[in-house]
Amino acid sequence: MDFQWILKIIIDDGPIMLFGAGIALIIAISGTFFGGLIGLIIGIIRTIPKSKSKLVRALTKILNGIFTLYITIFRGTPMIVQAMVIYYGSAQALGLNIDRTLAGVIIVSLNTGAYMSETVRAGIQSISKGQSDATKSIGITHFQSMIYVILPQVLRNILPNIGNTFISNIKDTSVLNVISITEIFFQTKSIAGSNFRYFESFFVATLIYLAMTIIAIFILKSIEKKMAGKSNYIRAIDIMPLSNFSETIK
Repeated sequence: MDFQWILKIIIDDGPIMLFGAGIALIIAISGTFFGGLIGLIIGIIRTIPKSKSKLVRALTKILNGIFTLYITIFRGTPMIVQAMVIYYGSAQALGLNIDRTLAGVIIVSLNTGAYMSETVRAGIQSISKGQSDATKSIGITHFQSMIYVILPQVLRNILPNIGNTFISNIKDTSVLNVISITEIFFQTKSIAGSNFRYFESFFVATLIYLAMTIIAIFILKSIEKKMAGKSNYIRAIDIMPLSNFSETIK
């Protein structure tokens, strides 16, 4: 390892690498956010109880089939292949000229959504069925029950998984260099090719990746601690009469 070259790369090419790190963060944050929304919507729909209406049951069955196919495809194939198919495939098959960064956000969002949908579904199913039954008994709809009772608990429970997904997305943005997105790996590869110092260049990239993930872990731990609340907290639903709770929601 040549420390002089490391210092030279940091001074000369550091701004370019930090620009790439910024692109990676934008894609990771956006992809995790939109992927989380996709997962939340799919997770809720897949846990809707059976309806008495034949039309609703048929529609739910069709949606569940579509969601199962989507989840199977995106969980069963590498993101690097998804990037090639979505970016170049959409250009050849549909004639779409998508901005590369936007394409990266779409790819990460769809990939994240497939994993988050299963996380949300498991989180919803982990909540005691008695809570749903109690809300139904006082006339609260399934949607209201989800919004005010179930999902707040689910989000708190799955927050560590969301954090892990975000950290993975920061690192996984490196595969998007195959569609020439100028994230940190792409920039580092160009720098290493121009000065023929691959080890030193990617050593600096490693430090940047580590800095991003460590800061993300610290922020996520702080959010988890804040959401967990005090150890001696009491839930309002545990002390409030159900009738009052129903009036509060409505």
